[in-house]
Amino acid sequence: MSEEPRVEMFGNTSCVYCMAARTLLTRKGVPFKEIIVSDDAEQLAVMHERSGRRTVPQIFIDGEHVGGFDDLDAMDKSGRLDELLAAG
Repeated sequence: MSEEPRVEMFGNTSCVYCMAARTLLTRKGVPFKEIIVSDDAEQLAVMHERSGRRTVPQIFIDGEHVGGFDDLDAMDKSGRLDELLAAG
C-alpha cells in the first residue's frame, strides 16, 4: 500500500474555508497532504491546471478533483465522503 496520503488539499494559511476543510478531514481521522499555494506561483498553476479553479481550497481524493470545502462538506453530510474513502 502506498505511503502517500490519498487526499491532497491545495490551500493557504489564512483562508477560513481551508481551515474548515482541515478541521473536517482531521476530525474524520483522514490523513492528507496539504500544498500551500499562497506564495508559490508554480503550485498555484498546478492547482489551477488540475482543478480548473483558482480559489482555495481545492481537494483531490485518489487524484480525482472533488471540489472545494462546500463540496467536501456536502459529500460528508450525504455519506458519500465515507463511501469514497472506504473504497480505496
